[in-house]
Formats: sequence, C-alpha cells, structure tokens
Amino acid sequence: MSRRIARLVEHTLVEPRYEAPMKNAPVEPPQRYRARMVRVLDHIDRHLDDDLDLDLLSEIAAFSKYHFHRQFTALFGLTVHRYVQLARFKRATHRLAHSRSSSVTDVALEAGYDAPDAFARAFRQRFGQAPSAFRAAPDWAALDEAFSTFHQARSQLMFGFSPDDVTICELPSTSVASMTHIGDPATIAATVARFIAWRQANGLTDPDLPIYGIFPTDTRVTPPAEFRMQICVATNYAIAPNDDGVEATTLPGGRVAALRVLGTAGDDLEPAALYLYRDWLPESGEELRDFPLYCERKKFFPVVAAHEAITDVFLPLR
Repeated sequence: MSRRIARLVEHTLVEPRYEAPMKNAPVEPPQRYRARMVRVLDHIDRHLDDDLDLDLLSEIAAFSKYHFHRQFTALFGLTVHRYVQLARFKRATHRLAHSRSSSVTDVALEAGYDAPDAFARAFRQRFGQAPSAFRAAPDWAALDEAFSTFHQARSQLMFGFSPDDVTICELPSTSVASMTHIGDPATIAATVARFIAWRQANGLTDPDLPIYGIFPTDTRVTPPAEFRMQICVATNYAIAPNDDGVEATTLPGGRVAALRVLGTAGDDLEPAALYLYRDWLPESGEELRDFPLYCERKKFFPVVAAHEAITDVFLPLR
C-alpha cells in the first residue's frame, strides 16, 4: 500500500470522503465546516516532508477537489501552496537560529529545495536576509511580520475551551533561572535565542529540564515598548553574576487552574488566557493568588514536531 493511500485510509476511517450534497440537504454548521479544514492543517503538520498535493488534502477535508483550493484560501487567507511553504520556512528559521549542528544545506533540503542556492534566494525574498545572515543576526521583527498571515491561519486551530479542559491542582515551588524580555513581543525570539545561548554556556542543556514562561503584562493593554515576560529554566544551581541578565528566582508553589494547549497553538497563549479569565474564573468561584499567569513548555517546536507540542497554562489560585 502506498504512503498516499495509507494516509487516506487513516482519515477516511474517521471522516467520509467528499460526496456531492443532496438537494435541500441541511446546511453544515460553521464549526463543523471549519473543523474539516482544520483537519487539513493538522495533516500538514504531521506530514510536512511528504507530497502534500491538492487531491490528497481535499480528500482529507472531504471537500470536492474542484473547490477545495478556493475554500481553503477563503477561510485561511492564503493558498494551500503558500501555507505549506510557510510551514516549512517556519521550521527552517528555527533550525537556522537554534540548531547549529544543521548546515544551511541540511535546512534547505529539509525545506524541500534541491539546492541551497534556490533556498537562499527564496529565503531572502521572503525575509529580507540570506539564511547565513539570518543565522548570524536574525531580524525577528521582520520575520514576525512575514509570518503574520501564517499565524492568523494557525489561530483557526484554537477551537475554544470548556470547563472540562481545566484542572485544579497543587504545584510545588520551583527554583528557576530567569531572563526577562522587555519590549515588542515580536522580538521575543531574540531573547529566547540569548537565553538558549546562556543555557548552553552554563551546561543547562538537558532536554528534560522544565521550561517556563511568566507573563506579568498583557499584550492587549500594554504598549509594545513596555511589554514584559520572563523565560525560565528549572535549576537548583546557584546563578553566578552575569552580563546576560539571568537571575535566580522561584515559582511559588500552590493551587493553580491548569489548561493544556496542544500543537503550535501554544505559540499564542492569548486565547487560553482569555478563556481562563473571562469564562472559567467567574463561574468557578475561585480567587486569584498574587502571582502572574505562567506556563510550562512540556514539549515545544522544533524539538518535537509541531503537532506534538504541549504547553500547560497555569492561573495561580488562593
């Protein structure tokens, strides 16, 4: 059985293939319609190195191949081909910035290019930098702008949450090394790169070390120049004085409302935070503790594939 047929069987066991609608058939609910398209995004995440042709993807969505491309573009704001390209470029930028063991040629081949020259031309056209220049000094703000339509499309993966998704639990206090990002959220990746470099220089490279983010400010109400967040790694080692701004701090133990976010939807935690504050908290009868919202990156891209990423969001409770 070919890989293409095997993947179709995988999806058609759950969802029917496309069938022409019957006359006077009931209108499909919008949520159901969107779910069929989001299933395509999930498949792309899981098979980014495969041949993602329109016939296959329309079958996965259970839509007519004659209309699927227009439907996809209308819903997500970019074509299927461009979405797949951007997904591969997204992975490539992470490899270039954070995986020094991968050469530019390796990254080019992984992105689907036969030669590094073709990859370099396409990369420069989209992001304004050659891959080698990006690796040396990434322009994260330009990158964030270039990926804006891609991120908007991926926001469709966030269907919303329900009370059953929230668990109240007790967490222990945790000693961490923390670097504070101050400034435009679009440049957080630059702070992450500096933090990774500090971790590598200080031997904190064990992939099992818990990684946290603390969010004392809200992007919706805080001017970009005043935005703050902390990037942390768990460690009991003393933090020596340094010029990188890394400090020892403690995540206080106590009760939290925990909400798990799957996939790279964890790149944007605003929907999860909004649900906890706006919907869950007023109905819960709980009161907040005097500590900011924070998260633990249980598994994160590109260490794992995009669809395998796991982020736990914690709302501290009394």
